[in-house]
Amino acid sequence: MPRPGKTGSNFRWSPWNLLLAVPLLWLITPIYNRTGPELFGMPFYYWFQFLGIIVGVLCTTLVFIKTKDSPSAPPPGAGLDVDDLDEGTGRR
Repeated sequence: MPRPGKTGSNFRWSPWNLLLAVPLLWLITPIYNRTGPELFGMPFYYWFQFLGIIVGVLCTTLVFIKTKDSPSAPPPGAGLDVDDLDEGTGRR
């Protein structure tokens, strides 16, 4: 739980986030730096890159769908309501 007054990231770890590495690994040059095999007369380099776009969109969409319902910040703890945080209530 974050300390009061401390700002931080709202990032919550999920195993689904590992799928976001797939489009990055797709860009490793030795994997696609060749001309064969051809698909519909198109060299491997080009159709592999087109396929990479589709895989990247699918991975990103799947991660979004699977993680959109998880909270990005923990719920506030007990006793952290507006009256406790109001400066005027502590004065006497």
